[in-house]
Amino acid sequence: MKPAMLIQAALTGIFCVVFSVAVAVLTDALSFGTVLLLSFVSGAGGSLFAQTVLRGRRPTRGAIP
Repeated sequence: MKPAMLIQAALTGIFCVVFSVAVAVLTDALSFGTVLLLSFVSGAGGSLFAQTVLRGRRPTRGAIP
């Protein structure tokens, strides 16, 4: 795995953490730390999966970038 992929995945995970903070403020279903950890892992894992699946594919003509 390339370092750039990991950096992008970490940034996506951080974005998901920030988003989950807003959700956690509105709900009390899970502990705050659990929400942050699950959100980061979910965002980073989803980003890595998407980058791996889409690696090397070029957008089709007329596709929105």
